[in-house]
Amino acid sequence: MVKFSKELEAQLIPEWKEAFVNYWQLKKQIKRIKLSKIPKQNHHADGDSIFNSLCFMVKKITSNFSLGTDHDNMNIIKVRKKSIKSSGEEIYETELVELFSEEDEVRVFFVRLDEELNKVNQFYIKQEKELNERGETLNKQLQILLELKQIINDRRHKNYRPTKTKTNHSDTFPRSPPTDSHFSESFGESDDTNSEISHTDEIIASLERNGVNFVNSATRTKTKKGKPKMAMRIDLPATNATRAITAITSMLWEDLVNNPTGDFIHKKKIQCADKMIRSAFVELYRGLGLLKTYSSLNMVAFSKILKKFDKVSCQKASTSYLKEVKRSHFVSSDKVVRLMDEVESIFTKHFANNDRKKAMKFLRPQQHKDSHMVTFLVGLSTGCFVSLFCVYAILAHLCAIFSPNNESPYMETVYPVFSVFALLSLHLFMYGCNLYMWKRTRINYNFIFEFSPTTSLKQRDAFLICTALMTTVFGAMVVHLLLRAAGFSPNQIDSLPGILLLTFIALLICPLDIFYRPTRYCFIRVIRNIVCSPFYKVLLVDFFMADQLTSQIPLLRHLETTSCNLLGRVFKTHHPETCHSGRLYMEITYIISFLPYYWRAMQCARRWFDDGDVNHLANMGKYVSAMIAAGARVTYSRQDNHLWFAIVIITSVMATCYQLYWDFIKDWGFFNPKSRNPWLRDDLVLRRKSIYYMSIALNIVLRVTWVETIMHFNVGHVQSRMLEFLLAALEVIRRGHWNFYRLENEHLNNVGHYRAVKTVPLPFRETDYDY
Repeated sequence: MVKFSKELEAQLIPEWKEAFVNYWQLKKQIKRIKLSKIPKQNHHADGDSIFNSLCFMVKKITSNFSLGTDHDNMNIIKVRKKSIKSSGEEIYETELVELFSEEDEVRVFFVRLDEELNKVNQFYIKQEKELNERGETLNKQLQILLELKQIINDRRHKNYRPTKTKTNHSDTFPRSPPTDSHFSESFGESDDTNSEISHTDEIIASLERNGVNFVNSATRTKTKKGKPKMAMRIDLPATNATRAITAITSMLWEDLVNNPTGDFIHKKKIQCADKMIRSAFVELYRGLGLLKTYSSLNMVAFSKILKKFDKVSCQKASTSYLKEVKRSHFVSSDKVVRLMDEVESIFTKHFANNDRKKAMKFLRPQQHKDSHMVTFLVGLSTGCFVSLFCVYAILAHLCAIFSPNNESPYMETVYPVFSVFALLSLHLFMYGCNLYMWKRTRINYNFIFEFSPTTSLKQRDAFLICTALMTTVFGAMVVHLLLRAAGFSPNQIDSLPGILLLTFIALLICPLDIFYRPTRYCFIRVIRNIVCSPFYKVLLVDFFMADQLTSQIPLLRHLETTSCNLLGRVFKTHHPETCHSGRLYMEITYIISFLPYYWRAMQCARRWFDDGDVNHLANMGKYVSAMIAAGARVTYSRQDNHLWFAIVIITSVMATCYQLYWDFIKDWGFFNPKSRNPWLRDDLVLRRKSIYYMSIALNIVLRVTWVETIMHFNVGHVQSRMLEFLLAALEVIRRGHWNFYRLENEHLNNVGHYRAVKTVPLPFRETDYDY
């Protein structure tokens, strides 16, 4: 049977962990009560042990047969409920009526129990209030949306009478006067009748009742034909590329009514508002479910801990205390249950066409079960990869592919492509390890990254992609060597790596729902956001991925070489040697060395523009210093002199110190001088502190691997390439190691703010304008 403490730890909401009853601390206090009885028992063991046992048995028997048992239990402790006048909060205080043999420890126990009860009750009241307010807001938003749909439908039926022939558009329909988003509409002149004017006034009044304010509605003017001329504003919050509405869509919302001569409303605009409100209802329902779980788990925790107290103290104090717990707001309130029922009803009616089964698929999505087939395929792919690697090593040795006569052409054409796939596979493997550790330590990475739990990658999926990719790559390398040994011309078979790369790109953008399409498209969207960094609002997943790219600069350089070789062979525009030493190659090398840092710096600038936090500018300085250091190292690799050597040393040391400071202080939250964990932070996910200290040392060592680039080792061409690949792999490993602690710190920040559900932006917001 699983202990309740482990069951509680497994089921509690990680972001609300501090708000749950501290079951473990109360258990420790009960152990102190138990230990405080031992000295007294030993002291009287010689003469009083039999007498005490008899007294205890008599007391137990009499209490069982006593008619006033419940009344006596009530007299052991008294729980009083008091109200604080300043804040209106209700708190519980327990008084000991009957003296216990361990009175001091028992008093401390009930003081802490009262503190936990007050904490749980107040947190529940706060969350319940916020969810109720959110529910009221969503009801208003839904009512506005329904009014708009009704207006549009009415006007559509009017304008599409059989007597009038108008062009029908598949994605648009006639526009009604009141509409959405950041907008300002002036009603122009028309030949409407007085009945139409009153109908417009009725629509306006209906929308005003639902929170939509009209500018100068009290003193609106009229046109020459007598129709009211006015302006209405509804603000659509700015969203990001991962949402249904992008910046371009926001412009469409604004154009909805800013164009007085326009005659159509796009269906997509209403659909976007519908989707946003639907998502908000789903998140509201999820928050209500979490709060319901919070209430039930805390109720069970109080009953369990009080039973333990009764067992140790040989009293029945739990009955009276549990009565007060059951009367407390977090147990007795039924607002959450009623609001859940209301959300289910609204969602079924308006978003599922009265199909409750369909509605429940949105509100209570089924958890994706790990398939044993995925585990089997991971093992199969791993075995194939290892076998093909051994075959490749044997064939390379037999064909003398790395001999001085053959190594240069082979390494220049084949090595870059396979290095790209090897580094990408290593990064995927590290990401799979991250997913495993985040899941094991209950870090809610799906919530932090805003991934859908039903479509996001699991650790087994990441391992499957990694091993399948490496199996394909080494299979292609074996085929390449076999064709080479069979006497085929190098010009014919050296295009095989390029074909493999093009196949991978085609699979990445394939529109068919195969091979993790949601993940592939999410990756493409994030890359788009990174490339257009200043123009999109930056999410955590965007700058997290951009940080990954800063560790994959060698991969981007290999992509440059591969693309150059492929284009040279296909179009015969240049000699392949220019892909390694030409002027254009050097210029592109500089650009590639700068680009990931530039994108990341632009993200910091955008975040500073949005949030006004100076820390983002300081973070941007870190990437600017990394850009300067990277450019200096590229120049030094071409101009080997003392001046550039000194410049590389100065810039690289400054950039490394900057990066280490930001890693430890900002990204990981370490080196807090007031922390109860020396040189770390107060809250740690891992139990062994030594792991954190070893991680600090490892990060320092892997941050200074750039030293090898300025030390010219006298090694062969193949050994130089292998050393370059090793250093690139070490940087990928460092990044995977960095990922865990970065997300751990983000998770603890969410815990500090009790963020457990997403706040979905709503399409309609009231705004005040002065005219």
